Amino acid sequence: MQPTGLEDELSGITAICIEQAVAAPYCGLLMADAGARVIKIERPEGDFARGYDNGADGHSTIFMWLNRGKESICLNLKADDDMALLKKMIDKADILVSNLAPGTVEKMGLVGTALRQSNPGLITCRINGYGSQGAAAQKKAYDFLVQGESGVVAVTGTPEHPARVGVSLTDLSTGLTAFSAILRALHMRYRTNKGVDLEISMFDVMTDWMNMALCGHRYFGGAPARTGLTHSFVAPYGGYHCKDGKQVLLSIQNDREWVDFCVHVLKQPELGEDPRFIHNTDRYSHREILAEIINDCFSAYRAEDIISLLDATRIACSTLNDVKDVSVHPFLKERQISMGEAVIDIADLPVRRKQGSVNRAPLKGEHSAQLRNEFS
Repeated sequence: MQPTGLEDELSGITAICIEQAVAAPYCGLLMADAGARVIKIERPEGDFARGYDNGADGHSTIFMWLNRGKESICLNLKADDDMALLKKMIDKADILVSNLAPGTVEKMGLVGTALRQSNPGLITCRINGYGSQGAAAQKKAYDFLVQGESGVVAVTGTPEHPARVGVSLTDLSTGLTAFSAILRALHMRYRTNKGVDLEISMFDVMTDWMNMALCGHRYFGGAPARTGLTHSFVAPYGGYHCKDGKQVLLSIQNDREWVDFCVHVLKQPELGEDPRFIHNTDRYSHREILAEIINDCFSAYRAEDIISLLDATRIACSTLNDVKDVSVHPFLKERQISMGEAVIDIADLPVRRKQGSVNRAPLKGEHSAQLRNEFS
């Protein structure tokens, strides 16, 4: 079904983004896709994310994904003329987003109290690693490091080996949080005609998402152990091996599903009444023998046949796909995007507009002359 409710709802809003890498650019992408005019401020050598890879005819595919829908201008913010131009741009903007090194925007005088003297409705959103007070303000941050500092790595991986989450979880969740905070600030401005300063810390975002583990540590017996593909208190839950070498993941959440699983998938209805497995707590206590029973059953089937059987029984399941599998997944919704002459296919944004999401990223400084002329 085509979505009908969202189409350029931020039309007329201008955002200036002094951004690099991932977190702030992802926030800017979401604003651009919502119809805002997003002007990306790049240093003369460009956002260093332009060098993350060269998979699109020499251009970075990661940069293209994160920066489509934006205009790009290269400014040397140590030069008086370029700083004066930036301040003229901010004077006519609704939003200023930044994720520069700690203390940088303060040194440049790009703080909300000063900027709102000439632009009272300006919303500023500063993204940082750990906060802006004390020692936290001086600490540099990258996605992996914040995953470690916030404890995410400690609850991810196997019992023997902690692991970082394999996508930029911290950066992307922070960009999404910043976007939602900006929408709230815009709504408040419509009521008050006043701007506001927002500060989003990557560490704060991750520790909020860590609350399940923190509550476990403080209130119910300890933080969850690293369990790989299995669960710390639900069984059966995990990956099970099929005869074609693939793994099928399943999660049984209640006793009714367990009985159905025994009858229709394992073909061993007596296990539904076995006192070792009647309730989840029983199943979890006997999870090792339970895993043996399931692996014995699944080893007689190909993964696709087990998936069909589980789906027919209404048991939640999935294939343990690698990235190659996902790239051709029948559920994957894609969008073709471009930068210059380079064209690539990527997974589309999950919230879709009637006319399709923004699909073109800017070359370095592509709009510099136009923007200098507009705001000079």
